Amino acid sequence: MASYTRREWADAYASLSASDAISALAVEALEALAWSALFTGRDEAFYAAAERVHDASVRAGDRVRAARYAFWIAFRAFARGEQARANGWLSRSERLIADAGAECAEQGFVLLPKAHKHTFAGEHQAAHDLALRAAEIGERFGDDDLATFARNLQGRALVRMGRVEEGFALIDEAMLRATAGTLSPLVTGLVYCSAIAGCHQLYAIDRAREYTSALSNWCDAQPQLVPFSGHCQAHRAELLQLGGAWPEAIDEARRAASPRNASDPGAIAEALYQQAEVHRLRGEFDEAEVCYRGASDHGSDPQPGLALLRLAQGRIDLAVQAVRRALGASTGPLLRIRYLPAYVEIALAAGEVDAAREGYAELSQLAMKFGGDVLGAIAASSCGMVRLAEGDACAAAAPLRAALGVWQRLDAPYLAARTRVLLAKACRALKDEDGATLESAAARAIFERLGAKPDLAALAASSAPAPAGKPAHNLSPRELEVLRLVASGKTNKLIARELGVSEKTIDRHVSNIFTKLDVSSRAAATAYAYEHALM
Repeated sequence: MASYTRREWADAYASLSASDAISALAVEALEALAWSALFTGRDEAFYAAAERVHDASVRAGDRVRAARYAFWIAFRAFARGEQARANGWLSRSERLIADAGAECAEQGFVLLPKAHKHTFAGEHQAAHDLALRAAEIGERFGDDDLATFARNLQGRALVRMGRVEEGFALIDEAMLRATAGTLSPLVTGLVYCSAIAGCHQLYAIDRAREYTSALSNWCDAQPQLVPFSGHCQAHRAELLQLGGAWPEAIDEARRAASPRNASDPGAIAEALYQQAEVHRLRGEFDEAEVCYRGASDHGSDPQPGLALLRLAQGRIDLAVQAVRRALGASTGPLLRIRYLPAYVEIALAAGEVDAAREGYAELSQLAMKFGGDVLGAIAASSCGMVRLAEGDACAAAAPLRAALGVWQRLDAPYLAARTRVLLAKACRALKDEDGATLESAAARAIFERLGAKPDLAALAASSAPAPAGKPAHNLSPRELEVLRLVASGKTNKLIARELGVSEKTIDRHVSNIFTKLDVSSRAAATAYAYEHALM
């Protein structure tokens, strides 16, 4: 038991298992065996030991302890997606509580999976109310695990309802208890991961950095801990990427995706996605492809990263289809926030300005609802992109400057450089060549330091003067694609079928092409395409 007390989980599991093989453990030691198994990633061993604690408690007439272990078996089964096992043990826990005939903290614990179910159904008020009841039960019985876990869930529900300040106040309170070391290891890890996930959903970067640092310290103090360490490493990888430490981010993500975390496919999926993101930004497209597919194989949606990879590869049709599918399948506002920035960028690359404008409008509304300077900066960047596409560089400059200020404050160099590229375009459109040169130079320096090869190539192409006799056509990539199909003799109907869009969309593209090229017919547009070597 000394190893267990020191939280040396693997050593504790080995010694307790050895003792159990010689002579069946007493209930208290059997409990330690169960948790040691869980914290070393041995789920089946956890189930076996926890069931033995449950059975022994039933035989001893201790229905309350039996109910608590039935609950934790159910809770772990829910986390593993084993619905039948989870429902059976949760039902047993509720029956044991009823048989006990007295109020107890376990009455609050069994409310927590129900709160989770309401969350997944988008019924956030119902989830909030159940979490509140559970927290009150925990506080009445002095059960810090229950009270803290429930307050954290209540805070997450408030955030999802748009009551962000109230929600984070409860999450912060739960984090105080977690960092104080007064909770059980399992609930401590659950609170950490839930709080950090909430931060990432709302781009609360300052909080995410603070919470992730605390989780890292907690995991580092328990080197034999398996659950939570993978998620911790994946979160660290994402923050390292944001801060421009891309090699370190790759290394951390690889550690998170190691076989050591095989019992936690969610952590591996998250880690593979983070690896893919860095590979994509560095132009390592084959490696990115492998990692995105790996994330998908482990049950995670590889979007919007995979759609952005397709965009970087010039496969605009696939990018549009992928991000539109992902956005269409997302119903909750926090999930839509994940996809909307990429949707705007990809729609603009495809020349679908109206769609991009609609995406930005929704993103702006969500930024106002949930608040936060980072979400505001993301919306501001999308606004600048749309305004530039509309030809209103003056209206683009102010939101882009505001976004740049946020990225600089957060020490997010890549996002700052991307914003500077947009500002350079705005300056150039406003005939401010000095401003455009300064912004481009600052962006180039960052891209070179990070090794962002696709962005460097795009910046060089946008900054290069048009060759003599080949004036800039100002067509978007999608419009250029449509022009080439027009020049090949295809009708708008055939083009629409080939690109997988509506004929009305192609009509709009052709109209935009005529306007930008200052021509009035398909024949003239075709002549322009051949004359300027656009075929």
